Amino acid sequence: MNYPESSPNSAKLFDRAKAVMPGGNTRTTVYMEPFPIYAVRGEGCRLWDADGHVYIDCINNFTAMIHGYATPSINDAVRDQMALGTAFGAPTASEIDLAELLVSRLPCVDHVRFTNSGTEAVMMAIKAARAFTGRPKIAKIEGAYHGSYDYAEVSLDSQPDNWSHTPASIAYAKGTPQGVLDDVIALPLNDIAAARAAIAQHGRHLAAILIDPLPNRAGLIPARPDYLAALGNAARAAGVLLIFDEVISFRLGFGGAQGLLDIAPDLTALGKIIGGGFPVGAVGGRADVMSVFDPTRGKPPLPHGGTFSANPVTMRAGLAAMQALTRTSFERLDAMGATVRDGINGAFARQGLAGVCVGMGSLFKVHFTHRPVTDYRSVYPDADARRKLGIFHRALLNRGILAAGYGLFALSTPMTDHDITQIITAVVEALDEVAGSGDDG
Repeated sequence: MNYPESSPNSAKLFDRAKAVMPGGNTRTTVYMEPFPIYAVRGEGCRLWDADGHVYIDCINNFTAMIHGYATPSINDAVRDQMALGTAFGAPTASEIDLAELLVSRLPCVDHVRFTNSGTEAVMMAIKAARAFTGRPKIAKIEGAYHGSYDYAEVSLDSQPDNWSHTPASIAYAKGTPQGVLDDVIALPLNDIAAARAAIAQHGRHLAAILIDPLPNRAGLIPARPDYLAALGNAARAAGVLLIFDEVISFRLGFGGAQGLLDIAPDLTALGKIIGGGFPVGAVGGRADVMSVFDPTRGKPPLPHGGTFSANPVTMRAGLAAMQALTRTSFERLDAMGATVRDGINGAFARQGLAGVCVGMGSLFKVHFTHRPVTDYRSVYPDADARRKLGIFHRALLNRGILAAGYGLFALSTPMTDHDITQIITAVVEALDEVAGSGDDG
């Protein structure tokens, strides 16, 4: 394959899309220049595009498809439910079944409420924290992505030209109200002193601290256990709730990242893998905090609805997907992730190429940097790093590996040892292309 020349059908579809969608796009993350490849089907860990090319899918719909595609047990559950109906103006037993499973896997979660996306889950967690504490502000990690809610987007892509010694609240989208920026405090990842200082200064106005323990857009650098412990202790002392965004990191283990790290958040946002390939989100937490949603005593402090929330197709698909994620599944995913990370870092060393592969479990990310990797700013790509990422991404595509353009990979349970060998081989060859593209500086 030689993208883009070898993808004329995707090019034609993009031309059609441009006539009816802004920039031919409905989802910014899947766009790439000069046009995206268009998927037509998936099976196991492979995806076929409109031009007949086959890829080992290492992004899995941005981490959501942990079982890959067309998983028989999930398909069977969906078919059975579709024969009965897809969505009702009434609850079904399916939402109880999935809620019971999630509560059983997350000791910090007493009650669960479903939404249609991870964005909604984070939004409702923030609103629940405000309703419970009566406070307006939140704190979040600089560079961390938490969906498309205004408050959660603050300082998502701050840049060197607007960095200050202490992270500032920077708008992500044009038109963000100043009031939103005033109510969000940005924190550097893994900086205990900065976190304690911010909580001491703003604690009486803070409803919650929002953190992803393995923040994707902030570099996929794990939050250190001592940092999380200090954050939690300072938050509790100030009456501030701790929200874990595990929309992505729930795929790290049987009990999510919080199970691995032995941390007890007050609220947890979930999504992606809990829907079995269908739109989903959930917010869960302590019973007293979650009571802000309770309508049994009149209007709740936080009313919440959603036409398709907890629809039985998603609930049944999600239950089948989660039941298939056994402890053995996670052990296998962990082993595959470690093998690929080691292979990539070994290739960087052999090439003498500045770069590193970081992550946990089935997630990893490639950075072209010579700096120590500690937080968002340490891995912020300069022009040369962006150039190398572009070469790397296209080289992988041409070798039949689909990854995110910004270096993120996510493995899936159908992958075999042979698939892992193919992935490593393709990455090594792609790094060879990067190394041969010019000075490594």
